Amino acid sequence: MIPASVVKELRDKTGAGMMDCKKALNETNGDVEKAVEYLREKGLAAAAKKAGRIAAEGIVHAYIHMGGKIGVLVEVNCETDFVARTDDFQDFVRDVAMQIAATNPQYLSREEVPEEMLEKEREILRAQALNEGKPEKVVEKIIAGRIEKYYAENCLLEQAFIRDTDKSITDLLKDKIAKIGENISIRRFTRYEMGEGLEKKGCNLAEEVAQMTKPE
Repeated sequence: MIPASVVKELRDKTGAGMMDCKKALNETNGDVEKAVEYLREKGLAAAAKKAGRIAAEGIVHAYIHMGGKIGVLVEVNCETDFVARTDDFQDFVRDVAMQIAATNPQYLSREEVPEEMLEKEREILRAQALNEGKPEKVVEKIIAGRIEKYYAENCLLEQAFIRDTDKSITDLLKDKIAKIGENISIRRFTRYEMGEGLEKKGCNLAEEVAQMTKPE
């Protein structure tokens, strides 16, 4: 079992996805330096180096699901118009749009979550933990873990990819950067759900979308 701290160290060094880091460490018996070489050979470590490059091209993609019940607009950027027209890039953008339709993320990344929202969430989680009878000395650790879960549920880049739940959207993005050879960034998105905010009979459209977009 590779310790989480070693996986984090490798991620910090290479910028590669979590699952790729775990695989590299397993392949190299936990040797971080050998794992770095492994990732470089696979082209995955290069994704981090490309992340600082300007990505001003790309596309705005519109995705409509369930006969117009859910709609998504997402802007994904890359470095050149040539890449923006490739099937690889456009498939990635479609996957991202379907992810947004299915999971309804509230934010792109954890950095976008307002501090006041986090404070409110921490207060709720603290009360829950104490009501569950958790000892005071472990409450903060419990809150930290549940905040991470909050990020994973509400921030697009941290969500598990609906077509392969072993990968996060960040992992998927880094894989695509490594494959295409350009910096790619998900810039912004908007999701519309018909009747959202209006009183209506209960139904979970997001759940239905997630079921329909699962691979066969």
